[in-house]
Amino acid sequence: MKIGNKQFDFDNNVYIMGILNVTPDSFSDGGKWSDIDRALHQVEKMIFEGAHIIDVGGESTRPGYEKISEDAEVERVAPVIEKIKNNFDVTISIDTYKAKVAKVAIDCGADLVNDIWGLKADKEMSNVIADAGVACCLMHNRDLNINPYTNFLNDVKSDLQESLSIAKNAGISDDKVIIDLGFGFAKDLNQNLNLLNNCQIFKEMGYPILLGTSRKSMIGLTLDLPVEERLEGTIATTVLGVAKGCSIIRVHDVKENFRAVKMAKAILDA
Repeated sequence: MKIGNKQFDFDNNVYIMGILNVTPDSFSDGGKWSDIDRALHQVEKMIFEGAHIIDVGGESTRPGYEKISEDAEVERVAPVIEKIKNNFDVTISIDTYKAKVAKVAIDCGADLVNDIWGLKADKEMSNVIADAGVACCLMHNRDLNINPYTNFLNDVKSDLQESLSIAKNAGISDDKVIIDLGFGFAKDLNQNLNLLNNCQIFKEMGYPILLGTSRKSMIGLTLDLPVEERLEGTIATTVLGVAKGCSIIRVHDVKENFRAVKMAKAILDA
């Protein structure tokens, strides 16, 4: 798959996506990278440690997060994306479910749109992506108040199929689509663990899978640890994700997860 000016071989390689939250309230690193100079230093560090993609987010999506306006989100992400594009040769992802934010981010240099609602929150999102010809990551999510699960794994797959249909109908080509199973979103602990244990079944859908478990509550609840002590648990999910066929690992701690992926791949490829 070509994303921006880079070719990604998702059939044979595993890539690291480094998280850059330019928000004051993200669950793990809120406020740390909201200053542009510090954000650029963090980008440089993540690239040095092995990140292939930088995922820029301007609105926290932690449980109970406070929604912000499109304009406020644009003000946070646009200058950072422009600076990254001007200073580094790295693939940039914009983490947003809002079409206006995605369009501005693409104009500033974003190569990929990472949508936590899988094109379902903003009806214009699919058209923005299709018109720009950029890649997208469609994450599973669901409003459980309206639509509770009846058969968990089948329901996740069915929800993703709906997102894929929206993409196809908008003219987004299959070779521009990545899927994300949505760990930590509309799922309890057992459902998250079950999903990771069975994520290989989603390979049958024919799209690269992004794994996003870094420092999440499924790790904190399992190990009874605060967010700043979830590195080892994250690495365990990373290694299992690689073994199950995931192609992109989205993480806060790039160096450690890059090394874990390299080791896991060496074993699997031997």
